[in-house]
Amino acid sequence: MKAFNRRDFLKASGVITLASSSATVLASNSEPSLRISASKLANLQSITTGVKKITSAERKARRDKLRLGMKKQGHAAVLIEAGSTLEYFTGVKWWISERITAAVIPADGNLMFITPAFEESRLRELLDMPADILTWEEDEDPFQLIASWFKSQKISELTLGLDESVRHFVAHQLATMSPKLSITSARIEVNDCRMIKSSAEIALMQKASDVTMQAYRTVHPLIEKGMGREDVISLMYSAQSKLGGDNPAGGAQIGKGSALPHGSKEPEYINSGSVILMDFSCSVGGYRSDISRTFVFGDATPDQVKLWNHVHKGQQIAFTAAQVGTPAGEVDIAVRKYYQKVGYGPDYRLPGLSHRTGHGIGLDIHEPINFVRNEKTPLAPGMCLSNEPGLYVPGSYGVRLEDCLYITSDGPKWFSHPPSSIEQPIG
Repeated sequence: MKAFNRRDFLKASGVITLASSSATVLASNSEPSLRISASKLANLQSITTGVKKITSAERKARRDKLRLGMKKQGHAAVLIEAGSTLEYFTGVKWWISERITAAVIPADGNLMFITPAFEESRLRELLDMPADILTWEEDEDPFQLIASWFKSQKISELTLGLDESVRHFVAHQLATMSPKLSITSARIEVNDCRMIKSSAEIALMQKASDVTMQAYRTVHPLIEKGMGREDVISLMYSAQSKLGGDNPAGGAQIGKGSALPHGSKEPEYINSGSVILMDFSCSVGGYRSDISRTFVFGDATPDQVKLWNHVHKGQQIAFTAAQVGTPAGEVDIAVRKYYQKVGYGPDYRLPGLSHRTGHGIGLDIHEPINFVRNEKTPLAPGMCLSNEPGLYVPGSYGVRLEDCLYITSDGPKWFSHPPSSIEQPIG
């Protein structure tokens, strides 16, 4: 699957219409029962007070590691636009717009930031490191300023690496202004840094998972017959926010919609026997959780129990396979071998597992690397990935259990522990 923010996808497809991630809570078609359910969230309190954020010293260590990688790749500097990579290396949270704000991290020397002149004071407030700041007025060309700075730093005839999120027009303008500058991708050295999480990052992801799990435990007993998808979403957003999670995201699929990994815009309401697939996330200190749970409202049929148990087994197979040194793709292969043995697939065919078994996670909900066939990268301590080998039966229902794990020298560890049965579906 494409790495994107699931909340943005669901909003674009009409699944989520709530405008605010901090909504206190009621969906537009609220019934008295939903108001009662929402009122039961009133006493929730934050469990993230006092969490330790990423320090300036850790970000400096990241930049030092990046510089070693740059020298290995032959890059004189790396340019990073606004986004999670900029936040990762500098702590600066910015936004993408037509006016470029970016950082250049040279292999040697101070960082350089470029930003519109009217944003300079705001940018300086966010910096906790030495940096050159280039500013440009609205009638000036920022790329001429960057080219001049490259020349002053003797970079203009060397190789510049671009973070993979840098936009095409930025790369084009850089090449136009510095024709002797070789421009290539910095994906390897950036990912080598971001894929391996520190103990501080893992602690923040653990807390985000704790928030989402507590929200599940709170909301699950409040789900009632007649509720719609947005009612469930609203309750989970509110619960995660009250528990101290930032930027809640995710969605809920009901009935036939659960057979679609990212749901449908068709109206869905809970009835007896409905399969409910919930997939939610939040962030703490910028780091994400990502947890899915599937259950049946009322009594499950034997076929529903069978499908749920197969997914539960698939998740355990993936966890066992995720050992240090194992190519990440082997985890996906192990799950598909089992699924094919019990009658699903083969490969990505339906009924079966139509998406990868898992994805990397950190500051972004989807990061490299993936549990997907042909992924050769060996698993290493500090890598964090989701484990979500769902099974989907088109026109009927689907089951996805998703818990994230992190790799240690002793093997994989769970951020959240999977449920043991469809009768106890939260865990």
